[in-house]
Amino acid sequence: MPKLGSHMSIAGGYYKAVEAAAVAGCDCVQLFTKNSNQWAAKPITPQDAEAFAGALHQHRVSDPISHASYLINLASPNPDLREKSCGALATELHRAGQLGIRWVIFHPGAFTESTAEEGLDKIAAAMDGILIDTAECGAGLLLENTAGQGTNLGWNFAQLAAILDQLGHRERVGVCFDTCHAFAAGYDLSQPAGYDEMWSEFDEQVGLDRLQAIHLNDSKKGLGSRVDRHEHIGLGAIGLEGFRRLLNDSRLDRVPMYLETEKGHNEAGEDWDVVNLRTLRDLVG
Repeated sequence: MPKLGSHMSIAGGYYKAVEAAAVAGCDCVQLFTKNSNQWAAKPITPQDAEAFAGALHQHRVSDPISHASYLINLASPNPDLREKSCGALATELHRAGQLGIRWVIFHPGAFTESTAEEGLDKIAAAMDGILIDTAECGAGLLLENTAGQGTNLGWNFAQLAAILDQLGHRERVGVCFDTCHAFAAGYDLSQPAGYDEMWSEFDEQVGLDRLQAIHLNDSKKGLGSRVDRHEHIGLGAIGLEGFRRLLNDSRLDRVPMYLETEKGHNEAGEDWDVVNLRTLRDLVG
C-alpha cells in the first residue's frame, strides 16, 4: 500500500506541519518552506531544522516534500522575471536541503506572449543552471504536470519529456503527477481504458522510474476542461473508481501520495483530511 499524506501548514513552525499530519493520520507530509505568494523568505535556523527532524521521527511521518512558490516562472520571456524565478527556485532547493527534504515540486511555467517551444527551452536551460548552482544542497526538483490553463506548460507528457530530454543534469530531477491536473488536461483516468493508456504514454514519454510523488485530487471540472479546480476524493469528475485503480496499481506502491484538497470540516464536523484519507484507504484491496 502506498504512503498517504497531505499538504500541511507551517504556521507556528515547520514541526507544526508534521504534528498536523500525524493528527490527521498521514504517513507522509507536504509543505511550503516559505510563503508561497511572496518572494522573500525568513531564514531557516538550526533550531527549526532540528525541531522538524525531531517531529518526523517522533510521529513516524516520512517522505517530507516541499512545494515551491507559485510566483516562479522559468518559462517567462521576461528576462528579469526569469532571473528572479531561477534565484527563487535555487533558494527553495537550499531551504529543502536545510530541512532534510529530498524533493522540491514546482510548476514548469507559462510561456505568456512567447511560444510553447521557446518556453520549454527556457525551462530546461534554467533548470540546468539551477541544478549546477545547487549541486551540494542535497535536494532535487520534481516537475509537476499542469492542467494547461492559459499558457501553462507541462500539461501533457510530451511537454514534460521535451524538458527532460534537454537536461544535461538529470540525476536530481523527477516528476510529480497530479490526478486533477491530468484529468483536466484530457487524460481520462476515471475509466479503465483511459487509465491504462495514460500510464502507458507516461512510461513511454517520461518513464515510470522518474515518478517520485503523486498529488491526489479529484476534479471539480470535467475531462479536458484545462481548468485546475481540486475537489475532495470521490466528489468530483474523476470519481472513486479512478482512485481505486491508482491505489491498487502495484507499479505505484513505492510512490508517496499527497492530498491537496481544501481544508476545513464536512457537514458532520469531521476534518476533510481525515475523511479523504479514510476514503482512499477504504479503496485499497
